[in-house]
Amino acid sequence: MEAYIVEILFGSFFFLMLLGAPITIALGGAALATFMVVEKNPIAFVQIAFTSVGSFPLMALPAFVLAGALMEAAGISKRLVDIAETLAGPITGGLGAATVMACLFFGAISGSGPATTAAVGMLMIPAMTKRGYARPYASAVTAASGGLGIIIPPSIPMVIFGIAALGLAPPPEAIAKHGEFASISIPKLFIAGVIPGIVMAGSLLIINYFTSKKHGYVGLTDKWSFGDVRTSLRKGFWSILAPIIILGGIYTGMFTPTESAIVAIFYTLFVGIALHRELKFPALLNSLRTTTWITGRVLLILFTATVFGRLLVEQRIPAIIAESMLSFTDNLYLIWAMIIVFLMFVGMFMETLAAIMILVPVLLPVMYTIGVDPTHVGIVVICTLSVGFMTPPLGENLFVASGIGGSSIEEIVSRIHPFVFVSVIAIFLIAYVPQLSLWLPSLLGY
Repeated sequence: MEAYIVEILFGSFFFLMLLGAPITIALGGAALATFMVVEKNPIAFVQIAFTSVGSFPLMALPAFVLAGALMEAAGISKRLVDIAETLAGPITGGLGAATVMACLFFGAISGSGPATTAAVGMLMIPAMTKRGYARPYASAVTAASGGLGIIIPPSIPMVIFGIAALGLAPPPEAIAKHGEFASISIPKLFIAGVIPGIVMAGSLLIINYFTSKKHGYVGLTDKWSFGDVRTSLRKGFWSILAPIIILGGIYTGMFTPTESAIVAIFYTLFVGIALHRELKFPALLNSLRTTTWITGRVLLILFTATVFGRLLVEQRIPAIIAESMLSFTDNLYLIWAMIIVFLMFVGMFMETLAAIMILVPVLLPVMYTIGVDPTHVGIVVICTLSVGFMTPPLGENLFVASGIGGSSIEEIVSRIHPFVFVSVIAIFLIAYVPQLSLWLPSLLGY
């Protein structure tokens, strides 16, 4: 009977995907078809869906989306880009390096890959083109760097992972074998993402340097101008203060991630209206429209994916997969390699948030069985899925960069392979060295 139900669930899902149905329709349709086959009350479908979007931490989602949209309208993102440009100075491929650093800064505000790509790309792609960079390369480095938006905290996928993981206790046999596992929380995930985010950014900076050296993309200036750096830091003081206030408040325990998102909104309104005086009423309305669209889309994915995931757990799919993997090998490094390759494949075809909601109930039991910290699992999952933003056919950042820069998807993909390659190397490093994720949380008492 279980095998029959699994066939209905996955068969319906893949059939709807092949028909070109949106991921929300495919997940919800497959789950509902399974409910009907097993003669479950369809009201339970709605109850599970409603419960999935009713948690307090999830309130951070629309708030962070709105904060990111407002910061772009308030001129904060432009000032962060200016700071990144002056810091890059004479470095070979300086504008490419500035793009990576600007995405690093903006990722500490937006929590979204496509939003980071759009905000930075609108400023940096035209600037790189004017300085002699090939337009497809300018778009490629922007699309690759935009993925940092979901790794550098605060991160929307980290919020979703935390919500999904909180309901999954370690199996008793895993506790018996490895002892009690460290708790997982959204603030802890945020803290754990800092060093891996820097590692991922560092890999992009390295490949940008060598590519720029090969193609003759020189620095912005002959030497660093400390006067220009000082000026950009002075003008961008309130912009730099935004991520410091948001993350500092979370890490010091002054407010929760959900509360920090509200603080970010009011801070941005104050800076945009009273200090920069660039946040106008039409831009404010546009930010609200953007937030409504993105949040509605995400919540639809979230509740259909939750029902789908619940059915997976009820049919013991995670346990079956865990047993299969462990019967094949119990080598930690080999299991990590299989999971990373699998996640990269999934990321090419599935939206990040949907992938997290579906795969967390499958992957966490496997990793608990071999004694891996759930926070470390979350960081590796999010880092790996971030590569999906720059790989076709889904590759949301590719489409955003293509729309801004005017290059075709094919042209951008032909230049983005080196960035994908170094990102994968960085992901294996993060997976195989757990302290890159866990050292900072332990230092701060998490």
